[in-house]
Amino acid sequence: MVDWTRMRDCWFEVDRVPGLLELVESDDVPEAWKELGWRLVLEHDLVSPASFAALPRLVRLAPGNARARALAGEILERAAGHHGCDPLLADCADAIAEFREVLNRHLRSRPADYLVSFRALLAAEEEYHWASALGDFKDDFFPVACPHCGVEVTIAIGDYGRYSAIGDWDQGDVRRVGLRPASAEGLSGTGKWMHELAVRDGQEVLAEGISYLFGQAECPGCGSVFPVADEYAAANRPVMR
Repeated sequence: MVDWTRMRDCWFEVDRVPGLLELVESDDVPEAWKELGWRLVLEHDLVSPASFAALPRLVRLAPGNARARALAGEILERAAGHHGCDPLLADCADAIAEFREVLNRHLRSRPADYLVSFRALLAAEEEYHWASALGDFKDDFFPVACPHCGVEVTIAIGDYGRYSAIGDWDQGDVRRVGLRPASAEGLSGTGKWMHELAVRDGQEVLAEGISYLFGQAECPGCGSVFPVADEYAAANRPVMR
């Protein structure tokens, strides 16, 4: 049993989250979901004891509720942060394992909330940096530093093109060089798993974007070639506790 008197939310209150959970469990009340969201997750990656205390109940709702899937995913995206709730997170291990199974089944149905659920699955698999960064590859940018010369390179993957560039305040992206996508056979590890999921579920745009994200880029400054995902992950992967 959860002692809610000790589970402060993001607004340092302990009396609202239990009642809000009861509301959304008994009747899918939009106003209750809205308040629950900002009590359990704040901007700048802030979560609270109530966030992890609520997680198992959100997971129980997740099979049939898009709001529950999204909110549980947002909480898990922040699980690597310095929230001081490690014992509560550890207690959620079974719920997180269940959430993975729920999300995997849900993704197979090719739902309207595919990308949100895909990102939630990445968070449940502790791929926190990709869970927070992955978009729909219509207008996505990934800033990285060239590992050879140190210049900041913009990686663009979207409808407007797939290229590396050096940004200019006046002219925008200049000195564009096309990216080199990875083949399905050339992918490994996390990139291979992400790509295979997208292909399995008929998400062609997502699968193609992942092949570029886990492919190679040429630095427009020095001409060296480097793996995009490795450099982005090295700069953005959270420091695990």
